[in-house]
Amino acid sequence: MLDDLKMIHHRDSQDTLGAAEKQWQQLGYDFSFQAEPHDIRNVICAGMSTSAYGADLARVWPGLTQPLEVLRGYDVPAYVGPQTLFVACSFSGSTEETLSALAQAEAAGAVIAVVTAGGALADIAREKSYPLLQLPSAGQSRFAGWYVLRALLSLFEQYNLCVKTGVSDELAAQAEWFAGQLASWRPDVAIGKNLAKQLALELMGKSVVIYGGPKLAPVAYRWKTAINENAKQVAWAGQYPEFNHNEFSGWSKQPVQKPYAVVELRSALEHPRVQRRFELSERLLSGMRPAPIVVEPQGESLLRQILYTTGLGDFVSLYLGLLGGLDPAPMELVSKLKKELG
Repeated sequence: MLDDLKMIHHRDSQDTLGAAEKQWQQLGYDFSFQAEPHDIRNVICAGMSTSAYGADLARVWPGLTQPLEVLRGYDVPAYVGPQTLFVACSFSGSTEETLSALAQAEAAGAVIAVVTAGGALADIAREKSYPLLQLPSAGQSRFAGWYVLRALLSLFEQYNLCVKTGVSDELAAQAEWFAGQLASWRPDVAIGKNLAKQLALELMGKSVVIYGGPKLAPVAYRWKTAINENAKQVAWAGQYPEFNHNEFSGWSKQPVQKPYAVVELRSALEHPRVQRRFELSERLLSGMRPAPIVVEPQGESLLRQILYTTGLGDFVSLYLGLLGGLDPAPMELVSKLKKELG
């Protein structure tokens, strides 16, 4: 079925597979903005879903010299003040949680910056002369995460917050390599040579649980949300080593029949003890949970492994949706909820 290009074209009405394949083009995008120097002691990035993914990644790569909190909600922490860099991230510019948090950050005297494609956030930024990093169209906002990361890196470099220099250029330099990886999962690549299609077939009809170590935990969560959005399917994400202190025991008994599929993103760059925990957990849980599908990230650097596993997860989730007879693009239930909220 997944090699039937006519079927794929018919079901994928908004070409979400094409949007996923073009993500490499985001890595070198140049943002033009102005920011005044400030003494920044902590950073908050407020956003939901894909708008927050770039901030999740920035915590593990390249990392910042000051604490970074990713805020998915309406209210800012009590510590927000004049030495806080508050970044409001929303592709649409109308995310109500982010707008609420922005108003509170303004009241607390935080340093404000805005990452958006337009909407109310862009209007506020222009009206109040906040640094505005305007996102270009990505076809589907759920595939704009690399624009967000690129914008955040540009902003963090401006404030000298990155642990190393030249990170925007380092990200841009991966575009050609990333394009090659994404091309290997295109719909015109047959199942026998297409890892994304193979994984989708293994995961079909099951609730998926994805695990990563600290370095790839944001990617595991991205797999979860991509499966939710594109396959309209329940999924969960977890992280080692925390897994071994609670969830580990949860797999051992009830329910006896477990209608799940387990995916583990195992990076050789994780702490050696984390790698050992993956191996021991698989052995000790043998027969008590489904055998994990192990994804070994390609690339010698953490950045390449993040790119590889994120892109792979996006394609897997899209093929899962197509296997379920769905068009991956519409988010009808989310639209209904927003209408009910007003």
